[in-house]
Amino acid sequence: MRIGLISDTHLPSLIHSLDELGPEISNFLETVELVLHGGDITRPSVLDWIEQFAPVQAVRGNHDVFDDPRLEQTLSLDIHGHSIAMAHDLRPESRTISEIIERDFRELQPDIIIGGDTHVERLEYRDNVLLINSGSPNLLHHKETRLGTVGLLEIEKERIFAEIIILGETPNAPNPGKASSLEIVNGKILDQ
Repeated sequence: MRIGLISDTHLPSLIHSLDELGPEISNFLETVELVLHGGDITRPSVLDWIEQFAPVQAVRGNHDVFDDPRLEQTLSLDIHGHSIAMAHDLRPESRTISEIIERDFRELQPDIIIGGDTHVERLEYRDNVLLINSGSPNLLHHKETRLGTVGLLEIEKERIFAEIIILGETPNAPNPGKASSLEIVNGKILDQ
């Protein structure tokens, strides 16, 4: 299963859809079967726009002050035997995996933890858990509106492939993102 990861789509008031940034985001979303949004959607119309490509599930970010049945505080899924947990504000740079699980995902033993909030892409495998923050497709590293990053998960029964994808460059606004990928087979990282 191919899962698109997107987070922190803070659209300025002059932009009505992510299409206005160019075709890169929609070209990516056309390749996935499910989209997981890590919060700070800011407008339900963003979820509507994403749904033209694939079903979307999302967690509430601190800027999501609207009600929508597609929003949850935390989200857990099981895909091909892999437990996925998602919350907006994980702060994995300053917390252990056990602290993240205790605060946000009690009763779960996730294989994959997805977050957002920082606008900084992150991909790491720590304590047998894959941590991923897709950054932001349009406000990466909290810089002005420009193309940023998205994430991709390919999940099979014994294999997880995760990638941070650079969407491209915006004229006069370089993309500060860093592409990265990890492949995990039977709980072990393969050499890249």
